[in-house]
Amino acid sequence: MKSYITALYGWYRQTLRNPRYRWWVILGTAAYLFSPFDLSPDLFPVLGQIDDVAIVSLLVAELSQIAMDYMKSRQKGMGDAEAVEVEAVPVQES
Repeated sequence: MKSYITALYGWYRQTLRNPRYRWWVILGTAAYLFSPFDLSPDLFPVLGQIDDVAIVSLLVAELSQIAMDYMKSRQKGMGDAEAVEVEAVPVQES
């Protein structure tokens, strides 16, 4: 059972990180959260929310990691730009 969960987690993570399928996975996750059909129905007080909380936490963790990677790549790209030298001229009031 543990290897099945690990395999499912790995598939979800790889698919979410693939730019081609990212929005499909996000929309599918949202559809799963709002659909009445779950792995464990929400009629059960605690057990019904466990799968929803697990899916939301996994989605938020992966999206925040993607955002952090994007910000790091932008900052790295900004440091590579060449500086432009400009000669400053004072402005005099007349």
